[in-house]
Amino acid sequence: MTDTRTIIRDGLWTNNVGLVQILGLCPLLAVTGTFINGLGLGLATMATLIASNVTISAIRSLVRPEVRIPVFVLVIASIVTVIELLMSAYLYDLYKVLGIFIPLIVTNCAIIGRAEAFASRHSVLPAFLDGLSMGLGFMLVLVTLGGMREIIGHGTLFSHAHRMFGNLLPDITIVFAGDYQGFLLAVLPPGAFIGLGLIIALKNIIDKRLQARASRVTAAAVPAVQPGH
Repeated sequence: MTDTRTIIRDGLWTNNVGLVQILGLCPLLAVTGTFINGLGLGLATMATLIASNVTISAIRSLVRPEVRIPVFVLVIASIVTVIELLMSAYLYDLYKVLGIFIPLIVTNCAIIGRAEAFASRHSVLPAFLDGLSMGLGFMLVLVTLGGMREIIGHGTLFSHAHRMFGNLLPDITIVFAGDYQGFLLAVLPPGAFIGLGLIIALKNIIDKRLQARASRVTAAAVPAVQPGH
């Protein structure tokens, strides 16, 4: 059985969907114009990952190997349809902004990949943790990129929060400069590619430093070999 800590670390960092597997780039780059847009799509994707992983893990012994992929796609499509209907009913403003990228969650390779590589081979609890960690890791990339692009492109953060929270929260928009004219490149698709590249580069730098530190600790822990032994 896969260790719980390993599952969570893989989803959030080591095997992050957006930064390591480089999957789901179409919605990741298309809707991350603001923090709230990224949060909305991230939550929808995470809910899909959790529900599909749990469902597929629960029925894995009933599905014949030769039809497993069509069954996985059917399960994922059904879950995404439910999420889309709920968003159109209760989060309509956000639903209109995200548009086609909600039903396109069905085609996200990360979801079918986790169903095939993990959920179909593990029990329900590990499958749930895998879906949660992978979805949360993907959502963190979405909101980080969305926040970066919103700050640089518009000079604001948390704008249009009513699309997600309705009247539950007052206007929580943070304005960094009232007379800021904006930076168009950050809002356009090239800005999304540049922003994602910078995030991936930062992760690689952190990984290299952590690896170098671990190597130094390991070397210090190995006792020196005495001459003549």
